[in-house]
Amino acid sequence: MEYFTLNNGVKIPQIGFGTFQIPEYAAAKRAVSEALEVGYRMIDTAAAYMNERAVGDAIRESGLKREEVFVTSKIWVQDIGYESTKKAIDRSLAELGFDYLDLMLLHQPMNDYYGGWRALEEAYRAGKLRAIGMANCYPHVIADLCLSVEIPPMLNQVEIHPFFQQQKNLDTMREFGVLPQAWGSFAEGKFGIFTHPVLTEIGKKYGKSAAQVSLRWSLQRGACVIPKSVHQERMRQNLDVFDFSLADEDMKKIAPLDRGRSEIVDHFSPEFVKMLHGLKLHD
Repeated sequence: MEYFTLNNGVKIPQIGFGTFQIPEYAAAKRAVSEALEVGYRMIDTAAAYMNERAVGDAIRESGLKREEVFVTSKIWVQDIGYESTKKAIDRSLAELGFDYLDLMLLHQPMNDYYGGWRALEEAYRAGKLRAIGMANCYPHVIADLCLSVEIPPMLNQVEIHPFFQQQKNLDTMREFGVLPQAWGSFAEGKFGIFTHPVLTEIGKKYGKSAAQVSLRWSLQRGACVIPKSVHQERMRQNLDVFDFSLADEDMKKIAPLDRGRSEIVDHFSPEFVKMLHGLKLHD
């Protein structure tokens, strides 16, 4: 495994295992256990994924020491605000069964996210969180946050793949020392990504799949990745991207694939925002 270094000196694996859309306890626990078995050392979960308990149990039963696994979770929109975020941090720690988290993110820059950020800062200073960050922040949001808070975000988890490349966001994060982390590295299967002619042709040059090319492309742009699969062989393939590097000419071939917008979510739609606010995890 290779690592990036966050702006506070904490090292984070370049590839982690995502657990989105695995809410059922047994399935989530099995997937995380298999991911750890094949070599993943970063697990990404969230309160909204409804699988924190399964993630914690899988890590405890893996035989690995707690400090060997980098664990990320996220505070949901409902709980973003100073007092509610403090409670949500403790709730996630209890669900996971851990004394600390390696990284806690605010899942969306919504609700009172400045109040929520103050709660993250306090938990960070108290040692409950080794690192703190945001998710789904576009360039203007991450810039404003970095210019306004005492402890700038260490990471921003956003949608990044060859069809939504977010170059301005990457440039902004680089300016403020925030590490990009890509969710949706495979565009949730859209655009024929697994058989896309450009990615497939590049892959043939290196003996790699289109999926592996997509992951390598993100890594070379300075973003860590958290691909998800419930199939162990694909988990192995997603890890197998450290034995080659894409040539500049191949990176340039991927650049024109950018559509400049997400086809998965629309954070600029009032209806989408209302939907996120309407998702309640608890009373």
